[in-house]
Amino acid sequence: MQNSFPLWKNILVIAIFVLGALYSLPILYGDDPSVQISSQNGSKIEPGKASQIESEIKATGVAVKAFEFNDGRVLARFNNTDDQLKITDLLKDKLGDELTVAMNLAPATPSWLSSIGADPMYLGLDLRGGVHFLLEVDMDAAIKQAEERYTEDLRIALREAKIRYQSVTKDGGYIKLALKSPEDKTAVFEQLNKNFRGLKVTEPAEQDQLWLKMSEADEREIKKNAVAQNMTTLRNRVNELGVAEPVIQQQGEARIVVQLPGVQDTTHAKEILGTTATLEYRLVDEEHDAQQAVQGHVPVNSKLYYDKNKMPVLLEKRVIVTGNQIVDASSGMDQDGRPAVFITLNGAGAGKMGKLTQTSVGKRMAVVFIENKTETKLVDSQKIRTKSTSEKVISIATIQGVFSKRFQTTGLDSPQEARNLALLLRAGALAAPVDIVEERTVGPSLGQDNINKGMMSFVVGFALVVLFMLVYYKMFGLIANIALVFNVVIILAILSLLQATLTLPGIAGIVLTVGMSVDANVLIFERIREELRNGTSPQAAIFLGYEKAFATIFDSNLTTLLIAVILFAFGTGPVKGFAVTLSIGILSSMFTAITGTRMIVNWLYGNKRLEKISI
Repeated sequence: MQNSFPLWKNILVIAIFVLGALYSLPILYGDDPSVQISSQNGSKIEPGKASQIESEIKATGVAVKAFEFNDGRVLARFNNTDDQLKITDLLKDKLGDELTVAMNLAPATPSWLSSIGADPMYLGLDLRGGVHFLLEVDMDAAIKQAEERYTEDLRIALREAKIRYQSVTKDGGYIKLALKSPEDKTAVFEQLNKNFRGLKVTEPAEQDQLWLKMSEADEREIKKNAVAQNMTTLRNRVNELGVAEPVIQQQGEARIVVQLPGVQDTTHAKEILGTTATLEYRLVDEEHDAQQAVQGHVPVNSKLYYDKNKMPVLLEKRVIVTGNQIVDASSGMDQDGRPAVFITLNGAGAGKMGKLTQTSVGKRMAVVFIENKTETKLVDSQKIRTKSTSEKVISIATIQGVFSKRFQTTGLDSPQEARNLALLLRAGALAAPVDIVEERTVGPSLGQDNINKGMMSFVVGFALVVLFMLVYYKMFGLIANIALVFNVVIILAILSLLQATLTLPGIAGIVLTVGMSVDANVLIFERIREELRNGTSPQAAIFLGYEKAFATIFDSNLTTLLIAVILFAFGTGPVKGFAVTLSIGILSSMFTAITGTRMIVNWLYGNKRLEKISI
């Protein structure tokens, strides 16, 4: 039979259509304005605490659509955003730093759909609202920090190897080592080959000196690691903020894109993402006078700082431990009721702290708080970005006894400062400072407006195509329109199954696919018309129309698919979203326009004696 499908093919096509309809259903249920409460340190909320939170919410009189407690997390659903905002403010005041309170839009998909993996697709920043940051990693700072690490590590290695030296200094991109005697060069080379293979050695005219410089390969690796570590740290910080479906991806060699859909407190998000904050623990220089250092007489092995009262403090250059060695930090109050951050060190940091405190009981140790910020100021109608670094001594205390892994830091101005510092330290230190070179905020109302306009463009385009096909191709046009509906359904189902993020360019890709889908049917139907004009019988015309048009349809769709793949490979952000929906739409339209319509045509006209057909 020319125009008939075997039973298995009919069942396969129908099964695909049914599954497509089933997995596209979640998009009809929408989202609920919700408040999510979770633990900050990764632990689970106890059932008793969850019941207490539920009671506090109900006591406000706000109608709760649903209260869920799953996997140690609480999710309260509300009927509108006003109730969501009210409860968010209440819980932040009640819970304080104990738990993370975040607003999000929770899918309202029924449990029976979720149980089979039918979850709604995510909405992008332009549809849901939120904030977009483009961050640039300061590569010069990353190299400078690496040089400082090499300098300090070289001093320690020389002391442990009992190699005498006059000085180890940084100058013009070189680490310059001045030895007591040229005869020590052999021992130095042994240390360099053993522990500092990333450094290239240059021997100047002075016999007692060696100049060391990082190799190009080492610098490239440091820059690559700086971006990778910063992305990990930023992802940890975003998780601390409680943002659902964040986008954090690298752009180019030194830039990172961070998109936070649904975030409403953009100022706090900017502070957390753009701030490089860490601590350094140093011993106080007890042998020299800080006032003389203010006048310019700073000892070689010391550095001048100021405390919060603007009083000068002289500290040793040697850093005991830094924020990179902190594995956990939480805020609270010390025994005297002052804001404090309780810190846990890793093994290396605990070893250094324990070794120092064993030999330094009775000495004073200072805590230096280092913060790098990027600020944007409006000067003469132009945005000027400025970078600032502040280093202040927040606490000086006498070492009363030996401690290593766990201890506390005080001297903070407020509980909020303690909470922010604990969050930054807990999320990890940035490998290098980042500059916010671009910032965009999309309000929820604008996101909804984008959805409305995107849907309007889709509906108008869809309606015009349907009307044209119906008028121009009659019954065959109706068949093409049925296939067009299923094409859109299948696209939405695949996007939901992939848990893809739908953006405004993604909607554009779907709209474009609508036109391309019927384009294949136009080629088929015109071919059938041509065969009929040549005197071919209706059954043969249908068969030849589908057979001879296939090669043209395949070639045109293949070239478009190749372009979509290239857009996805080299594009970023919105361009990738357009490429994904376009690629899915091309594959889906080929199936529905060729196989789907062919099945319906076979049902209507196959195995029948035909005098004419409605085309």
